[in-house]
Amino acid sequence: MPLLHSLHHIAIICSDYEKSKHFYTQLLGFEVVQEVYRAERQSYKLDLALNGQYLIELFSFPEPRPRPTQPEATGLRHIAFSVADIEVAVKELARFNIETEPVRIDAFTSKRFTFFRDPDDLPIELYEQ
Repeated sequence: MPLLHSLHHIAIICSDYEKSKHFYTQLLGFEVVQEVYRAERQSYKLDLALNGQYLIELFSFPEPRPRPTQPEATGLRHIAFSVADIEVAVKELARFNIETEPVRIDAFTSKRFTFFRDPDDLPIELYEQ
């Protein structure tokens, strides 16, 4: 029996809690599962689900350091979500003034994909199924 069963969640630390909460819930469509304020840490923890599946823990902390994105550094590179139609997804993001990179073709799978950034510059990939 394998040790791991499935991905449980991805933890993201944001610099502006309200801005990131709006981005993930109102623009990307995540549902709030639970929101708690931890006074001892001066931190919010927001549990987010997509289509009923718990995926993201969004944290706020006082004065978090910026995430290095360029040049690329060791650690989590990006998060990726599947979409049915990349063009429709890009147009939907554009409605919210979210810019995407040009759509590219994966050299190994021939599938189309693109990237955009969250409010803290975290790369997010859209991968067409």
